[in-house]
Amino acid sequence: MGRLHESLEHLPCLSGEPRDVEALEGGLTNFNFKVSTPERVAVVRLSSSDGDLLAIDRAAEHANSVRAAASGAAPAVLDHLPDHQALVVAWVEGRTLTPEDLRDEHMLGRVAAACRMLHAGDRFVGDFDMFEVQRRYLSIVQERGFRLPARYLELLPEVDRIARALAARQEATVPCNNDLLAANVIDDGDRLWLIDYEYAGNNDACFELGNIWSESNLSLEHLEWLVDSYYGAHLRHKVARARLLGLMSNYGWTLWASIQAAVSPIDFDFWTWGMEKYERAVEEFDGPHLDRLLDEARRTD
Repeated sequence: MGRLHESLEHLPCLSGEPRDVEALEGGLTNFNFKVSTPERVAVVRLSSSDGDLLAIDRAAEHANSVRAAASGAAPAVLDHLPDHQALVVAWVEGRTLTPEDLRDEHMLGRVAAACRMLHAGDRFVGDFDMFEVQRRYLSIVQERGFRLPARYLELLPEVDRIARALAARQEATVPCNNDLLAANVIDDGDRLWLIDYEYAGNNDACFELGNIWSESNLSLEHLEWLVDSYYGAHLRHKVARARLLGLMSNYGWTLWASIQAAVSPIDFDFWTWGMEKYERAVEEFDGPHLDRLLDEARRTD
């Protein structure tokens, strides 16, 4: 709490008294606090590291949080203290979603609409490409001797096949959150808010959709509903693209978990979390549908 109170002393927007502080659960790369004063309620996010190993650019996170707020999809940014690795955003009174919430088709439609709002905003600082991020993570894991799941390297040729199939169609990129696990969506009763822009960057919209699917371990039917809701039509190549990028999400974030398991000060079982993702990725790699998905991703319908 000492670091928090030191940061608060440099935040005029939260200088009022009395000041109430409540630690918030969650956050795998941050410590989050709800801070209330007579003037306002805000969330203060203190980074657990500079983010370099995890490919997090804290200056870009701030800039993209501001742009996400301007799109209407995210809460307002109130302040930023780079020297304290602190970001302050407006508190949203609402309910944090769970993976179970995303198994409701109506809710998936609302999530798709929130993503369209974000994606229609001003372009973000920097790009996000999971193929590049995965290669960077792999280099770090190998150079530092961190744990690598069995067969991980054997699957790299399949990753190359996926990359080639997706590259057959030139897709425009849009400003994406790139980390929309259910806990990064808040329902205030009237609308949804998308939070946490550490990994934000311009990306294929299908990565956003596939990542939502993979993060919450949704069914294939739910993936189709989400993609159809986003595009307003059933497009096989978009569904295939989102599924393949969801596979890459699981495969890439597995190494994020390996790095965090080795270096993070946060009390969390990162390795088990990552292996759950990896096992789902292996099921897709070894399953009977990969060739069909690669073919459908190249199509125009």
